[in-house]
Amino acid sequence: MANSNHLLEQAQREIEALSKTSQTAAGQAEPTHKASDGHIDALNEVFALFRINYHNQYYKAYSDSSVLAQIKKLWLESLVRFEPDTIRRGAREVIESSDYLPTLHRMLTACQGDLSKHGLKDPHAAYIEACHAPSPKAAQRWSHPAVYHAGKASDWYFLASSTERTAYPVFAGHYKRLCEQVINGVSLPLPDAPALPESIETPLSREENQRRMQALRDDLDI
Repeated sequence: MANSNHLLEQAQREIEALSKTSQTAAGQAEPTHKASDGHIDALNEVFALFRINYHNQYYKAYSDSSVLAQIKKLWLESLVRFEPDTIRRGAREVIESSDYLPTLHRMLTACQGDLSKHGLKDPHAAYIEACHAPSPKAAQRWSHPAVYHAGKASDWYFLASSTERTAYPVFAGHYKRLCEQVINGVSLPLPDAPALPESIETPLSREENQRRMQALRDDLDI
């Protein structure tokens, strides 16, 4: 029972810490995530997998069914940001890589996935790239389309005119959502680069201007 209470308190602290580090800037709509039946089914499948793979650890940690229900609720509140299939993938990764029953933090890390394997920067490096990119944004060579789309979703003016403390959480929220899509196999489109003009006017040299002026005078008999 004491061990179960410790796990419950630990899960609660992790969620509180996450809420403090993901504040949304004033004036920006905070993304809301509502648990679907798919999320609930995925979480139940995850705990069933944990029960099978970590049998003794599982029953020692979750011997109290009421505490287990509360822990599931806390996990659901934090994992709902991910798609159900992402939650399942994260659980499989945890089981394949660890002999120990995972914490919520470990599960969140597994669901986020290894960004570098997909050519993605970490969120802060992506934020710096987005903020330093000159205009027109669509014409730049981005490290990954996710950086451009996260910047566009955050609003370029907002990123340029706000402090990092205010702007980064907004950008990171959009970027992490896009990264999850990429990890799940979605191919993000490159931005449409501004079209080049059909012809580029080259300024005339001084000599050419003089020749044209003389030809005009000859035509007018000046």
